[in-house]
Amino acid sequence: MSDVLVSTYRPGSTLLHRLPAGPKLGLLALYGVVTVVATGPWSAAGFLAFSLVLVAWVRIPWRVALRPLRPLLLVVVLVTAFQVWQKGWPTAVHVVGDLLALFVAAMVFTATTRIDAMLDAIVRGLGPFRRVGVKPEKIALAFSLMIGAIPGVMTIARETREAAKARGLERSPRALLVRMAIRTVAHAYDTGAALHARGIGDD
Repeated sequence: MSDVLVSTYRPGSTLLHRLPAGPKLGLLALYGVVTVVATGPWSAAGFLAFSLVLVAWVRIPWRVALRPLRPLLLVVVLVTAFQVWQKGWPTAVHVVGDLLALFVAAMVFTATTRIDAMLDAIVRGLGPFRRVGVKPEKIALAFSLMIGAIPGVMTIARETREAAKARGLERSPRALLVRMAIRTVAHAYDTGAALHARGIGDD
């Protein structure tokens, strides 16, 4: 999972490592709400700086922290260009800064939380909703599948970019995005077929 969107668990003794998964997940959700409510380029810069401080605090090596950002460079460039074109630089900095801040915070969360503890927290948190038909185990399964699918999607993105570059089409959005979308959908279909074949998710 070296090129995944989120980092793998890294043992440690910091407060974030010791904090239970449930409260930690709640803090991450609250952080997301705050970044959305606060507007302006300066707030986005502050949130991004705070997330980077968390990376240093939990002692994630910078080369490990920065490596997953490389597949996102194209997305960052496209989003920035679109926002600058539509609403100007301040909005572009606000939108992209907030996205990167949340991305880095999510990476810190997964780096300090074991996946089994994460899934247990989801099941416990959704337990009271069983009476209205919610199935926490299925939601936790979907979450684990999402986490597990990220390495595959990042691999598809890298292979698509390399294939386009080999054909001299590295600057073509169609060659990159359309091919990546097709392969990602095919990957999701294969995963669903494998689950269905094992009877997972059937009522």
